[in-house]
Amino acid sequence: MADKPPPQAPSSVFKRILRIAIFVTALYAFLLSIEMISGSLKLLGMPFAEWLINLTNHPVIGLFIGILVTTLIQSSSATTSLVVCFVAAGTLSVEHAIPIVMGANIGTTVTNTMVSLFHISRKDEFIRAFPAATLHDMFNILSVIVFFTIEVFFHPIGYVSSKLAQGFAGVGGFKVASPLAFVVKPVARAIIHLLGSKFYFTLPVAAVLLFGGLKFMVDEMRKLVGSKTEVFIDRYLFGGPVRAFLVGLTITAAIQSSSITTSFAVPLAGAGLITLQQLFPYVLGANIGTTVTAILASLVTGSPLAIQVAFAHLLFNIFGTALWYPLKIVPLSLARLLGKIVSKRRWFALVYIAVIFVIIPVGLILLLRR
Repeated sequence: MADKPPPQAPSSVFKRILRIAIFVTALYAFLLSIEMISGSLKLLGMPFAEWLINLTNHPVIGLFIGILVTTLIQSSSATTSLVVCFVAAGTLSVEHAIPIVMGANIGTTVTNTMVSLFHISRKDEFIRAFPAATLHDMFNILSVIVFFTIEVFFHPIGYVSSKLAQGFAGVGGFKVASPLAFVVKPVARAIIHLLGSKFYFTLPVAAVLLFGGLKFMVDEMRKLVGSKTEVFIDRYLFGGPVRAFLVGLTITAAIQSSSITTSFAVPLAGAGLITLQQLFPYVLGANIGTTVTAILASLVTGSPLAIQVAFAHLLFNIFGTALWYPLKIVPLSLARLLGKIVSKRRWFALVYIAVIFVIIPVGLILLLRR
């Protein structure tokens, strides 16, 4: 008969319980920080975002407005839901709405790219975390380059989405609530209200929660799992491309935020627990999962045109996945190239964020609006 393992000492059990409590608290702080960042920027950017969307009169302008608006309010779900409402109200055409939701896919990636900056003081971690964060960027930028061009000339997404919308016309009246709406949002709103609803007060508090939460979350995960960390990650999250894809899709559809889903993976990559190859299908799943919010919003409106826009968002991500997963060497190579650049010049990460998410969109919007 095999000997039973010796019972753990009470002090060892207590330490493990304490580490679990710290990890859960750090995870909550991380989720709270993302919600506060989104809420804080909405205080600054939502009226401006609505004004920008109403300026859309050209597909190219719509694309860059989608990037800028989502960068401002830190939520592609919020941007696409806003666009759906504008289409349902008849103030925005489907032709101009589809480029905005494509741009929103790029804009939402700024969150996980900013999260990677947490590692900037630790070079070895940063050169793993930054490419992991920008892998999401690369997929969406490449998808926009291909499918925006095709859509402008041939309208395949518009055509297929209109056919799908016809089958769902008149369906509505239901809503799936994110668990974060019950656990995180009330606390985030209370803190923002307590700080006077001023973004210049709430953003620094959110940043402290973000960086503190990430630090303790990663540290405690390492201590809890110890030498079995890689086995744990492989078994439950990234054990093959299909599992990673389904995990990304399911979590994002449930919490209705691809920013949180992808941002959570960045510190894992920074710690060397997952590779870009493992991360890619997870990101693809998250991109498709995030379309659920706009689809539900469109069904509630009952507007066939609004439903069409929501399905256009879904189709854009499905087509992108179908194209770039077989050709994953392209986005993976671009992300690795960025990793090599920041390994020598870490300041380039800040330049990259400013150029991709602010300077190019603002510059081209101003140029094309003349």
